This record gives sequence, structure tokens and C-alpha cells, in this order.
Amino acid sequence: MRFIYFILIISCLSCNNERVLLLPEIENAEVTEVLDVSPAYIFYDETQPDSTLLNRKNLIITTNWLVNVDKRLTLRQAIPHIKFLQDKKRNAEMHKNEDAKNYFSCNDISIQNLGFMDFTEDYYKLIDIENDSINLQILNPSDEHYRKGVLEHGYISLSVIFNKNGLVKYKNGFIPISQYISEIPIYDSQIVANGFTLNLYFDKDLTFQDYISIKSELSKFLNDEIILGHFQYIY
Repeated sequence: MRFIYFILIISCLSCNNERVLLLPEIENAEVTEVLDVSPAYIFYDETQPDSTLLNRKNLIITTNWLVNVDKRLTLRQAIPHIKFLQDKKRNAEMHKNEDAKNYFSCNDISIQNLGFMDFTEDYYKLIDIENDSINLQILNPSDEHYRKGVLEHGYISLSVIFNKNGLVKYKNGFIPISQYISEIPIYDSQIVANGFTLNLYFDKDLTFQDYISIKSELSKFLNDEIILGHFQYIY
């Protein structure tokens, strides 16, 4: 069945001789098969004002949506179209299927086939990070606030800020996400909260490929103590 979907997508992309869509690459996708689907495409197209072209004519509201985004696009280009598609499904009044999900299609190089990333529960918000800086919760492992029991049985929020190169702001520099995760005091016995919620902030000039790579890398570290917030912020 996965092979059929792979051929279906390639066939659709081949309908226009001049149009090519490069899927973002991923390894060991958690989802490798999706049934009852309809596709949307967000192409990289330099002839368009924002270099993007959305094709959604084949979407059926009651199905699982496979959103195929060209990996060369930046978040500034891709996210408005993704938000538009999400709102279209969430605001549907008739024939709504609460079980239908949204997935990004990816090229899973570990299996040489399609893989999928679920983004059904993700909410994207475009912000001015300078104006929003008062709301940022920067990681400080020595912060005594973590140990005062204010968030007992709750989660401590952390603002994880990625620059356009996919690195995370920490102290006076930028580090890989794996190193950032290692700085979170998960095993500090004095912290009585359930864990930490990561609220993700992405530079608008980050490519969609880098965005998918970051989300895939993050999934390796998620557990009961480290969870993701539903809102993702583009600055």
C-alpha cells in the first residue's frame, strides 16, 4: 500500500512538466502508512509573488490529509498556506470527521519510501519575538523557581528558540537541540513538577527541510518528563 501512495504522489507531480516538488527527507518515520487520504501540494515556484503555489483541489474534508511541502521553502513561505489548510478543516461545519488527521509527507531515506509526520494538533502563530519577549521562559538549570513547588503536578514551560540554522539559543550562544535537552534538569530530585513543556519558536527563514529535521530529532527525546506544547511560533 505504501508503494501505491508513492506512485500516486509522483504521478500527480508529473502532470505539469515544469512543476517539481522536493519532499523533505526524514529517517525512521513513526508513521509509514496512511489510509483514506487526499493530497495538497505547496510548490516552490519562482514565478509566483511569494515563490509558492498551493494546489488543494483534490482535498476531501472527511479524509486524512497528506500535505506535500517543498523542502526548499522557508517557514515564512510555507506556514501561511499550512495555516490556511488547517483552518479549512478545523472550521468545516458539514461532513466533518473528527478522526481525520493531517500529515506532512516526507521521503524516508531509511526505507526508501514515504514517511509521514502528524501535525494535526499543531497550531502555528506568527509573532514579533521582540514584542513577545516578556512571555519567553528561558532555560536556566540553576533557577530556584524550578524547585519551589509552584508547579507541583504541572509542567514547567520552556521557550526553545531556533535560529535560521536550526540551532537553539542558550545563554550567550546557540547549540544543537540534543545539547540543549541535556541541559534540562530532568533528574533533579528537588524539582517537584511533572516535567517540562517545550514551546517551540522558529526563525521564519528556516527551511522546511530543517523544520522537519528538527521535529524528527525532537521526537527522540519526548517522554513523560519532556513534552511539546501545541503552539509553535514563527518569528
